[in-house]
Amino acid sequence: MSHSLAPALRPQRSLLSVPAINQRALDKISSLACDGVIFDLEDSVSPEKKDEARANLSAYFAKPPAGNRLSIIRINPLSSTFGADDLTLVVSTRPDAVLLPKVESAADIQAVERVLSEAGVPETTRIWAMIETAKGVLHAGAIAGSRETSVPRLEGLVVGLNDLRKETRVPARQGRTFLIPWLMQVVLAARAHGLCVIDSVFNDFRDTDTFESECRQGRDMGFDGKMLIHPAQIGPANQHFGPDHEAVAEAEAIIAAFAQPEAKDLNVINLDGRMIERLHLVEAERLVQLARRIEKTNLIDQRKTAP
Repeated sequence: MSHSLAPALRPQRSLLSVPAINQRALDKISSLACDGVIFDLEDSVSPEKKDEARANLSAYFAKPPAGNRLSIIRINPLSSTFGADDLTLVVSTRPDAVLLPKVESAADIQAVERVLSEAGVPETTRIWAMIETAKGVLHAGAIAGSRETSVPRLEGLVVGLNDLRKETRVPARQGRTFLIPWLMQVVLAARAHGLCVIDSVFNDFRDTDTFESECRQGRDMGFDGKMLIHPAQIGPANQHFGPDHEAVAEAEAIIAAFAQPEAKDLNVINLDGRMIERLHLVEAERLVQLARRIEKTNLIDQRKTAP
């Protein structure tokens, strides 16, 4: 299969996890500046509350979307008692994506692809996979590669460190030193197959300094954004995973330089004493487009909240 379903260029700096059972949290979403919401039906919803949580989401999605943010529903595993009903909800609500937990092989998401396609759900509803077990990390390349063979809806990978730490017995230490190789393995798998990739949650939303440090680390690793557990984390995540002014200015300079007539047939140019290749132009164009998308979204949100 081809790359016809390449991920859209949308900001994914901050994906806030909201328990679908928490009606107050659902009501507040329209006032938040996150790039996306992960509506959680899995870990944050007790078994006896699953039906109520699905009813909450059914009512939520029946209304016009609140803002230009990604809507992602995290379902229970299809092998569980609740997975089939969760996926039925996805078919009826048609969010931007369905997030499947604890993915360990391509087979785990092939079934979701099949159900969505057979139900006639548009291809605009994508599939995301959580990589949060040892087998998931080991098979990250094969999971990401399934986008080109059997799961064309696959758009992103989300790292889940809480379960991975528990399974591997690696303690939660500041800096994530012994987890870095596994994080980078997931990033590499995503990039090799054209997927977006989201960093794991940070559990203590009161520890803003360490959270910001982890955001900077995640950005430098190559993650597109971070999964969040509290609205207080949205601002720092948007700041650290968003393109900074200097990077955007440099990207605009690269685009302008390659736009000159004398650079038309050149693969390498001299820009202020630096050799810039045409491959840098591709990344520069992506960065500028992303910055403009963020700026446009901010302006729309400002107009909506203006008195």
